[in-house]
Amino acid sequence: MADVAHESAPNPGPIMGLILGAWQSRMLLAAVEHDIFTELSKGAATAAELAGRIGLVERPTNDLLAGLAHLGLLESADGTFTNSAVADAFLVRGRPAYLGGYLHFCEQELNPAWNGLADSLRTGRPQNRAAVEGNPYDTLYADADATDGFLDSMDLLNAPIAAALSRFDWSGYTSFVDIGGARGNFAHQIVTHNPHLKGAVFDLPPLEPAFRRHMDRLGDTPTPITFHGGDFFKDDLPAADVLVFGHVLHNWGVDDRVTLLKRAYDALKPGGAVFVYDPMAGGQQPSMHGALAGLTMLVWSRGGHEYTADELHGWLREAGFWPETVEVDGLHDDVLVIGRKAE
Repeated sequence: MADVAHESAPNPGPIMGLILGAWQSRMLLAAVEHDIFTELSKGAATAAELAGRIGLVERPTNDLLAGLAHLGLLESADGTFTNSAVADAFLVRGRPAYLGGYLHFCEQELNPAWNGLADSLRTGRPQNRAAVEGNPYDTLYADADATDGFLDSMDLLNAPIAAALSRFDWSGYTSFVDIGGARGNFAHQIVTHNPHLKGAVFDLPPLEPAFRRHMDRLGDTPTPITFHGGDFFKDDLPAADVLVFGHVLHNWGVDDRVTLLKRAYDALKPGGAVFVYDPMAGGQQPSMHGALAGLTMLVWSRGGHEYTADELHGWLREAGFWPETVEVDGLHDDVLVIGRKAE
């Protein structure tokens, strides 16, 4: 009986695992900052060789490389290290699927905000100064290189959503505007697969150069995609058959969400619709993904948090729409809700 009781007694392993997990993420971020995966994409190297090439200290570099190998990001043989397949695909600078821009965003924007989680839980206020003063994206978009890197990663991560919605039946509409559509990746894919549509993006004016560069890289669409610069809380939204709010509403508080939906209603043509997609992972018992997203919104955004589809239905009705949750294959963790405006 004593042995059975001993085996079933709780131990601190799971708690220590959480702490170690946080340190493991720091290893990844440090490796990306020093372009270790990019350097190893050129060929295998020992810790001494790599440290010498990129100006690091050998002993801790060996510890870092060994740790990254245990995490599955490197492979080790006979004292040399090479990238694993996943690192080679997503952590080598300059490759199409490089996630370094998002990791830089985590390091520079999200992680410092998360350091103040205890304070935000007490005050309900974000730790991100830009959010406190107005728009959480102001500091992010102030640096052109950081902006491009961040948007590269966002386009990669959101590509399945654009692919899924490009297969949606758009035959009843002739135009759409992607609100908060950044540099137009979503709009480009929708128009490419639905050539009868006229597409546009509405976002902050500093993003227009990034939009122009990205459109040039992607190539022409059947009809050119246009960019409208503005602040969606201050400036009129462009008129269209459809206004799309993708991963936008969860960044803002409830009053701001209703305001945006009312502004969308005013801008839409009669018979038009607002398309909203978000994880919609709120509620009293959110998933781990929903809980993490909600706390991230708490510390980084201006009142943002996750919400449920039922809550969104209520805000859409308040704004004048008739709401409907629509099943779309391929949306994975996201939900699409359409709010329809009367003819």
